[in-house]
Amino acid sequence: MREGVRVADEVAGALRAGRAVVALESSVLSQGLPVPANQEAARRMVGAVRSCGAVPAITAVVRGVPSVGVAESDLARFLRREGVRKVSARDIPLAMARGADGATTVAGSLALARAAGIAVFATGGIGGVHRALEGAGAAVRDESADLEELARSPLVVVCAGAKSILDLEGTVERLETLGVPVLGWRTSELPGFFTAETGIALDARVESAAEVAAVWRAQRALGRGQAVVLMQPPPPEHALPRGVVERAVASALSRASNEGVKGGAVTPFLLAEVERVTDGSSLGVNLALLERNAALAAEVAVELAAGGNG
Repeated sequence: MREGVRVADEVAGALRAGRAVVALESSVLSQGLPVPANQEAARRMVGAVRSCGAVPAITAVVRGVPSVGVAESDLARFLRREGVRKVSARDIPLAMARGADGATTVAGSLALARAAGIAVFATGGIGGVHRALEGAGAAVRDESADLEELARSPLVVVCAGAKSILDLEGTVERLETLGVPVLGWRTSELPGFFTAETGIALDARVESAAEVAAVWRAQRALGRGQAVVLMQPPPPEHALPRGVVERAVASALSRASNEGVKGGAVTPFLLAEVERVTDGSSLGVNLALLERNAALAAEVAVELAAGGNG
């Protein structure tokens, strides 16, 4: 464990004993979901990890201290969004220096999980290559810091694909360029976060946690430092049709362009707009897939722990 990162006693004990641990991000709770849905998400994610036999470890910067495992009182403050900033990997030192509360994105969470020696991380959707906003010019293409962090974080990352608001084909191509293996959990099609249908084929499909563990161990045996990204479609009873998602995203992108939304504000704005356009249906999908991804991550973590994480 890296000096300067505070690891909760339960998490540290589990890691020392070689038991299963799953890292969870906090930005989805503080910025990605509205109150009180964020409280439900936290309860469901933590509960799913525990029910599958693993220890949950929410990552965050708590009053300037990078933390893996957050106390209940601190988590309650984060869920109330009391002065909590959004923190990517590059922002962690600044939050430390200023003694700030920071909810970690996928990139920030991966940095802390890696420092703590955790092998599995669960989230909703990863970031990726952004679509060009109307009128922004073809050369203006933002790219999430998640991608570079995935390229240097040797964890199994469980997600529902990249967020539907992104350029999904561009994101898959970028992951390939970065050497990040992508596995479809019982699917041969890239999930699109709110929808299981994107029309984009995946090269590798896995059917069991044992297969995922075998791929991860092979990756580590070669000394490769990239993550293994395991993409699970949203639960079929909650997933939205592809056409509905595409229309909602198009509307959200148009509004973001008209209102001049830029930088880190783009993703939460677009997700909120998609929720509005779909009359709240996307929120139900988000909650369901977060819980399901946490459960799958715990299953993989238990499999890794049973065979040794080295």
